[in-house]
Amino acid sequence: MATPSRRLFGTDGVRGVAGQVLTAELALALGRAVTAQSPAERPQVLVIRDTRESGEMLEAALAAGVTSAGGDVLLGGVLPTPAAPLLIGRYGFDLAAVISASHNPFADNGIKFFGPDGFKLSDADEAAIEAQLAEHADAAPTAPPAIGRVRQQHGTLEDYLRELQTRFGDLDLSSVDVVLDCAHGATYRAAPEIFRRLGATKVTVLADEPDGRNINAGCGSTHLDLLIATMREGGHDLGFAFDGDGDRVLAVDRHGVVVDGDELIALAALSLRDAGRLTGGVAVTVMTNYGFHAGMREAEVEVAITAVGDRYVLEELRTRGWSLGGEQSGHIIDMNFVPSGDGIASALLTLEALRGGDLADRAAMEKIPQKLVNVPVADRDAAMTSETLNEAVQRESEALEGRGRVLVRPSGTEQLVRVMVEAPTQDETDAVCARLVAIVEQLPANA
Repeated sequence: MATPSRRLFGTDGVRGVAGQVLTAELALALGRAVTAQSPAERPQVLVIRDTRESGEMLEAALAAGVTSAGGDVLLGGVLPTPAAPLLIGRYGFDLAAVISASHNPFADNGIKFFGPDGFKLSDADEAAIEAQLAEHADAAPTAPPAIGRVRQQHGTLEDYLRELQTRFGDLDLSSVDVVLDCAHGATYRAAPEIFRRLGATKVTVLADEPDGRNINAGCGSTHLDLLIATMREGGHDLGFAFDGDGDRVLAVDRHGVVVDGDELIALAALSLRDAGRLTGGVAVTVMTNYGFHAGMREAEVEVAITAVGDRYVLEELRTRGWSLGGEQSGHIIDMNFVPSGDGIASALLTLEALRGGDLADRAAMEKIPQKLVNVPVADRDAAMTSETLNEAVQRESEALEGRGRVLVRPSGTEQLVRVMVEAPTQDETDAVCARLVAIVEQLPANA
């Protein structure tokens, strides 16, 4: 297998078009390498996945790699990503692998790893795996002391539901009429079931019929039109939309207004603080709306700012010993439950924060106008070195100083440049964003 010319691991594992970038050969090599890096004598490796059609192929290849290096594989089937660290804690697995490309289209897939402590592997761990791949790219693998085994890990869905029910068992949903958009993804069984078990009056489920290709297709947290339309038809209290692997969630109130991760984190922060369950402050990313910072400042809740990516939020939480953090995109981490974003738990945390109130009446923060545009580029890294773009960003930032801000950054997982602008009015926000987007689109690398 040829060694890739660029770094394999992005901000959320290895990701790319299944069969082209993320091949069976690469999955096998990753399985072998991560198992060889484990200090366990015979690593026990949990493997779960989302509903993509390529998942079974990559599952088989990854399992072959693990077993060829002397590890045993426990197949957990289709489960949300946060089930991995929860099950590591429950059964004492040495590693877990999640096969998913999160919110990406079905043709993509990915592999991310969790260590025995339930946390995603560190940058150093991932670098060691890549070094091992490079070192052994053209060498015949040596035989392990024993070949590992593959078996089904039965009852994993029930284990995950039990953890949710234990945490939120006191939550009374008997007056809640909720809509759940499961993105035809990993939450399609777990999310409706836990809401029903917790006594929701009515649970309306959208996008819960995965066929391998419809994951995130016009549904889920990155395509909210379906949920918005359902809410605007009336009769429901609130709705939640999960992404394909279930580690993020966005909400929609009864009027059809989107409630993003910033607002959900603000609600959770105040609720957990009042309940005496907020350890320290809150960690958020550079993308977080200025209104969040104003709201937390007024509530006297300390805020730490990280780079974009839930792994960086998690690192900040671990460093500071804090319990709550997340991203505008809907990754919300409550370390008191699981060291990962968990869309279902975050939805329940929102309902816990509302205490029977109306999401439409939320008042934890007041957002200022913000616009984010993802601009496809041929080479995201080359685009970010453009002098023309950097000069434009500096010029617009200076014009907004003290009133708003500009953030232009490369995606960590896709060939995109993300342009984000905040300004006092929507018209100014739109105008500044349009000027910057036009410059990105005209860069020579995109010609």
